[in-house]
Amino acid sequence: MNTEFIYKKQLLSEKEMNITLNRLACQLIENHKDFTETVIIGIQPRGTFLAQRLVALLQDKYRIANISLGLLDITFFRDDFRRGSKPLEANTTKIDFIVENKRVVFIDDVLHTGRSIRAALTAIQSFGRPAEIELLVLIDRRFSRHLPIQPDYKGQQVDAFNQEKVIVHWKEKDGEDAVYIREHKL
Repeated sequence: MNTEFIYKKQLLSEKEMNITLNRLACQLIENHKDFTETVIIGIQPRGTFLAQRLVALLQDKYRIANISLGLLDITFFRDDFRRGSKPLEANTTKIDFIVENKRVVFIDDVLHTGRSIRAALTAIQSFGRPAEIELLVLIDRRFSRHLPIQPDYKGQQVDAFNQEKVIVHWKEKDGEDAVYIREHKL
């Protein structure tokens, strides 16, 4: 399928992303203090980069030790995983700690329809029953929610409509830190 882009606009630069990540880290510290009862779980695949970056920031800049970081694959918990024309490839789940009675902070890059978070809520039950679950996202797309799910922490709120796509670039994967919005026509 040939895709033609109508426009691509930068929402966040590298500097703005760094400021946003520091603000999110400080908000986490305010609510979770030393993280002894809190675990951070990045939702695969794109929440992984944000989760790893936040944990590194918390440890290196804010000197918080012993943060539990896990990565959760939600592929087979999604309500739309059988709707595609090709087989899905699962990511790796890496949770080597107990979530029972812990405060879990789910991390994802973009909150769009809410379906990924619904899947994560189901998937985490395989690892125990958390005391509470919070959601941190870098970008909250306000006008496209299908489920009544809202973030507890959000980097930026974006008024993106269905034909627009929010793309988060990470240095680790894409060679730059930036957030773009683009509209395309098929």
